[in-house]
Amino acid sequence: MSTAANASPVHQIAIAGASGRMGRMLIEAVHNAADAQLAGALDIAASPAIGADASAFLGANSGVTITSDLRAGLKNARYLIDFTRPEGTMEHLRVCRELGVKMIIGTTGFTDAQKAEIEDAARDIGIMMSPNMAVGVNVVFKLLEQAARALKEGYDIEIIEAHHRHKVDAPSGTALKMGEIVAEGVGRNLQECAIYGREGVTGERAPSTIGFATVRGGDIVGDHTVLFAGIGERIEITHKSSSRATYAQGSLRAVRFLANQPHGLFGMDDVLGLK
Repeated sequence: MSTAANASPVHQIAIAGASGRMGRMLIEAVHNAADAQLAGALDIAASPAIGADASAFLGANSGVTITSDLRAGLKNARYLIDFTRPEGTMEHLRVCRELGVKMIIGTTGFTDAQKAEIEDAARDIGIMMSPNMAVGVNVVFKLLEQAARALKEGYDIEIIEAHHRHKVDAPSGTALKMGEIVAEGVGRNLQECAIYGREGVTGERAPSTIGFATVRGGDIVGDHTVLFAGIGERIEITHKSSSRATYAQGSLRAVRFLANQPHGLFGMDDVLGLK
């Protein structure tokens, strides 16, 4: 558990999914940050980590026990970083709203109704929600805005993403966000033009569509490519993650940003000043 002399404020942070791969990466990032302190660790009741010290895997004693009791896990926290699953995040959201705990949400796969509930909760608490917290990915989002406006005619658009074998949703939230950005840039509605799979005799490619291809395997952290294929040339904008540490560091930047936001719904473009 980290502290810093003459540093103020120290952000009191709880981590959801504390025993998972991303949860541990977040706990390690908080442990190493001079302006952050682990204040809570949450996991599902069936987790074998319940009752253990949240920093034990680091060989450290944080004094924070992993719990499935949301109110107990959040009682000392001002922020919750959540990279879990939609149903869990929504349960966390309701308690955070009640307790006034701000949220950093990296969960993907929300329904429109769930997104509306998150937006409503942001009237009372500060929420930063992004399908990808990596700084580089968010710079790529900005590049895609420019590319889409310039390449709206004469280019077929395909989005290819790859993740580890354990990822449960497809396409990834990052790929969908890329699709939304590109669709807006070329003046289309993604819900109307997206193609999520091809098989058999599909006929020629409709020029107005945006295609998605999904790869799942091994321990791939996250690869995303947007391909603009024209006649005689193609442009590929690619981001590859080799470590979840980028997501953890982006999450801490989001915490620091939310420190000055009493309520409201924000994205990483707000955090990074890319708007």
